[in-house]
Amino acid sequence: MKALVLSGGENKRLSIIKGFLELKGRRIIESNIELLKRIFDSVIISTNNPERYFYLDVPMVGDVINYRGPMTGIFSALINSGDPELFVTACDMPFIKPELIRYIVGRWTDRREAVIPIFDGKPQPLVGIYSRKLVSKMEESIRTCRRGLRDFLNTIEVHYIEEEEVRAIDQEGRSFFNINTIQDFEKARLV
Repeated sequence: MKALVLSGGENKRLSIIKGFLELKGRRIIESNIELLKRIFDSVIISTNNPERYFYLDVPMVGDVINYRGPMTGIFSALINSGDPELFVTACDMPFIKPELIRYIVGRWTDRREAVIPIFDGKPQPLVGIYSRKLVSKMEESIRTCRRGLRDFLNTIEVHYIEEEEVRAIDQEGRSFFNINTIQDFEKARLV
């Protein structure tokens, strides 16, 4: 299994590339790629600006449909990687626990189309596994402007990892913290 890091956000609420924010002297995306390389065969970056990421020396994939958003990044990577499934996360999530990643991977079964953890009573679609079997359903959703991942999960075969299981590994749910605003970044710097 390979890992996909979504790095194509438009940064509407924060005017800089969120994955390039530094915590403890390292860019978030660099730390995430290092972590993922210890767990997966390889790591792919989803971006429409590959020149920003050449220095990371990992394969990249751009959007194959001209609609922005995480579903388009996942869809494009599933098509281009040729892999039967991908573990997916985002470049602006600095505290993903490797134990949680391994637990999610251990729960993968190809009888489902996705494995997604639940936290705070909600699915957490940016820390999970997506199957290549979803390509046609994702394309239909993207083309009909139904691109929200949480809504999409309601239309497919998902194995949800219950919140109690997640909290046993990550009590505070820090793995799901992402940086969207300068206030989020300031919070992350205090951790």
